[in-house]
Amino acid sequence: GWGTPGQARGKGTFRETWTLRWCPEHDLALIEHAALGTTVPAAATQRARGLAGTEPVALAELTSLVEQCLLAELPDALPEVLAALSAKAALDTDVTHLMAALPAMVRAHRYGDVRGTPAEGLAAIVRSMLDRICVGLPVAATGMDDEAAAGLLKHVDGVHSAVALLDAGAQGGTGGPPAEDGRSGGDANAEAGSPRRRWLGTLRGISDRRDLHGLIEGRLTRILLDCGELDDAGDRMSRAMSRGRLPARAAAWVEGFLAGGGLLLVHDPRLLGLVDGWLTGLSSGQFTDVLPLLRRTFGTFAAPERRAVGERLRSAGRDAGEREETVDERRAAPAVATVLAILGTPSR
Repeated sequence: GWGTPGQARGKGTFRETWTLRWCPEHDLALIEHAALGTTVPAAATQRARGLAGTEPVALAELTSLVEQCLLAELPDALPEVLAALSAKAALDTDVTHLMAALPAMVRAHRYGDVRGTPAEGLAAIVRSMLDRICVGLPVAATGMDDEAAAGLLKHVDGVHSAVALLDAGAQGGTGGPPAEDGRSGGDANAEAGSPRRRWLGTLRGISDRRDLHGLIEGRLTRILLDCGELDDAGDRMSRAMSRGRLPARAAAWVEGFLAGGGLLLVHDPRLLGLVDGWLTGLSSGQFTDVLPLLRRTFGTFAAPERRAVGERLRSAGRDAGEREETVDERRAAPAVATVLAILGTPSR
């Protein structure tokens, strides 16, 4: 514990930032663990092997141990730790455990590549875990209450970020004959079987279901929209906010859709108009009921984003007023006369 890794500035993965602080009790810890080995690497390797063989051990603990072995450059401990991890992942039937463990595994895979530490078998375990997540997620996403939906949402975001990192490391063609879209056959096959395509295909299949919690449905819609997989996000939002939907569910949908920032509302007037129209159409009682969810959603936006959304709404109101003021009364006169005739009011 005398060295704590910190957040390095910059976009590269080759830089590390550490905070070092030696304490007197660390000398006692070294003496206490001297029985594990005559050198620090030997003792650390033995300690890692012991932790991997401890029962019961959680899947998340094993993934964290893999990261620590790569960070500490303990190649002799990795085979046993990876074997324990593979066995545990194969027996764990809770998809949320796999989703919680996958981001750390992907980081370990990428970190090991950058550092040059051999980690044979790690890529296969990551792929296997992702496959099991894609199979189990549709079942896990059914019949969820608010708390369970919020927990699953965090796992979905974590896996989505991990898949993006995994896919970035798997880029590159493998050759082969040209495909119909102009790419090489190897590239086309790699794209079709890439972790990103598998993951997005799973999310697309789930997003079309009608038994999802509003929070999950809204978040999946936003992820697919950002990835260019949807062209009907406005229609989906319109359905989610229709009068037949409960206000609480619609508010949860908005929370999931807008999680991570509100710039989308600034750049897409139609989506902003849908949210604004839904809010202004709520009764006072309904608005009071959904206000905590709305405050939680919009409270996560940065101050500049909130200002930009407000400016958009104000400018939309001014534009509507200008359109009303510039009505051509001469062209509107026939329509006015027809309406008055229907109402039985004599025209003047």
